[in-house]
Order: sequence, then C-alpha cells, then structure tokens
Amino acid sequence: MKASQSALNLIGRILIVTLFLPAGLSKLAGFEGALAYFASLGIPAPTFALIATIVIEIAGSMALLLGFQTRLVAIVMAIFTLLAAVTGHAYWAAPADAVFIAQLLFFKNIAVMGGLLVLASSGAGSFSIDGRKEAK
Repeated sequence: MKASQSALNLIGRILIVTLFLPAGLSKLAGFEGALAYFASLGIPAPTFALIATIVIEIAGSMALLLGFQTRLVAIVMAIFTLLAAVTGHAYWAAPADAVFIAQLLFFKNIAVMGGLLVLASSGAGSFSIDGRKEAK
C-alpha cells in the first residue's frame, strides 16, 4: 500500500473510531440508563449484551485506531453494527412519527458496515501495528 493510501486509511480508521468510541464510553458512564434502554428494546440478556457492546465499541475502537488485528476487528464490528441496526433502528416497526429518524440511523449503520468491510478487505496500511508486522 502506498504512503498516501496508508494515510487515507489511517484517517478513515480515525473517523470510524469517532462513531464507536464515544458511544462505548457514554454507555459505560451511563450504564444504568443504557441498560434500561437495552431492556426496552427487548434484547435478551440485556446486561450481557450491554457489556459486550461496551467492550466491542471501546476495545474495537482502540484496535482500529492502532491498526491491531484490523481485518478481524473490522469484521467483528461490521457484524456488531448490523445487529445494532436491526435491534436499535428497526424503522419497519417504529411508530409513524419515528420512522424517518430510525430509517436514517439504520442506513447510516449499513454505510458504516460498508466502510468496515472495505477496511477488512484492505487492512490497516503501513501506519499501524499490523503494517509494522507485515514490514518485518
């Protein structure tokens, strides 16, 4: 991967992290409220689901930021994002006055999945832990 591609890859990883890291940190800081929200969605085992979500959002963000196990982490986060879209933004089941926002957020998640899958395909580039391993 050329240096310019690696730089764009790094910027892309940083931008993806700006979505997941604050979300994970806010769920951690407001655990009880997040737990109540998860329960209201009818998510089975909401405590486990919330803890898993926090770990994926925070640890996954850090891994992407550092470019560590990028391909694997991007696939895990893409699957997580699909699950979040279906459970958290089910616009097809939303009340009429909430359909527009739910649909917007659902398709935002689908687009984020696309970026994560491209990242899974391309890897982290040379500005990463993965890139340093490959260079050796």
